[in-house]
Amino acid sequence: MPRHVLDQIDRQILAELQGNGRMTNVELARRVGISAPPCLRRVRALEETGYIDGYHAHVNARALGFEVQVFAMVSLQRQAEADLAAFEDRARSWPLVRECHMLNGEIDFILKCVAPDLSTFQSFLTGELTAAENVASVKTSLVIRAAKDVPGVPFEVMEERLKQPA
Repeated sequence: MPRHVLDQIDRQILAELQGNGRMTNVELARRVGISAPPCLRRVRALEETGYIDGYHAHVNARALGFEVQVFAMVSLQRQAEADLAAFEDRARSWPLVRECHMLNGEIDFILKCVAPDLSTFQSFLTGELTAAENVASVKTSLVIRAAKDVPGVPFEVMEERLKQPA
């Protein structure tokens, strides 16, 4: 759990890295208005305290042949903690599942899945997902197009909230 209190420069560093994780430390330092050595120390502290938990390339799934994206809403038969944890472990093992979120309400989990084609997803759906232990039902929605896909958090909202009087 992060213990470090974020100041304005830390938040600027996080916002810049969220937008471009490949930026050099020198460029990052220039953008946030400090010299390179303290910038690097701050980045390391942000990594150590858990504010930065990795660096990733945002790959183009369609360009790589993954034409199908599906959201699968999964209901379980039992929701004891051990059953929930067992399903999460199983979901982590499925390569087509890119995200798994436990929900409150009628649906227990929503899975974001990608596949090269519909038949590959259908094989996964019928052969693995619906056949998995404790799965009561699965409803799927095929993504037609994405209007927005932005990772991370909206730092501009955080900054606006910090400007408001307490």
